[in-house]
Amino acid sequence: MEPRAIRNAFGKFATGVTVVTCAKDDGVPHGATVNAFTAVSLEPALCQVTLTRQSKACAYLEGAPFAVNVLSTDQVDVAWHFAGRPADPAPEWAQGPTSPVLLGNAATISCQPWRTYDGGDHLIVIGEVTGIDVSDRDPLLFFGGKFRELGQPRISAHWGASLDSPESGWFDAATTFTALPAHRDRVAS
Repeated sequence: MEPRAIRNAFGKFATGVTVVTCAKDDGVPHGATVNAFTAVSLEPALCQVTLTRQSKACAYLEGAPFAVNVLSTDQVDVAWHFAGRPADPAPEWAQGPTSPVLLGNAATISCQPWRTYDGGDHLIVIGEVTGIDVSDRDPLLFFGGKFRELGQPRISAHWGASLDSPESGWFDAATTFTALPAHRDRVAS
């Protein structure tokens, strides 16, 4: 498949914008702008970031604690700074529970390393969430190759009217699931 076509298709999925931060071996803070972030599990609390193998952060994250800084709408310069266009003044740092963190985020998720997986030209890094800090700032979004902000909420029925609503147990950690039969078992029946 054509890489540009794949990027265009992936670009139709709106995401938040994060900066993954950690400390280098000498203790100096380092960060990389990443929009491939997702929640994985509530029990244990796990999240995932996916970084290109060419990223310096890949080498620094090997078995190291890190933080996912969910950027706020007023942090476009921070996103660009950690994407290779240094800002002046540089973003402000603080020491978080596990690693250096940025100031002014919509949310900060501090993690201990859990697992790392091969993801083709990327690495999939899973972190165990050990600390969170949530502000009332709106998140910065990325869609179609551009930074965006949240629009006005649509006036319609609340998601609660759906059986898939998070409030009706969608993410309930006590929920149990019946395993599906393996593919070969389904084909044989």
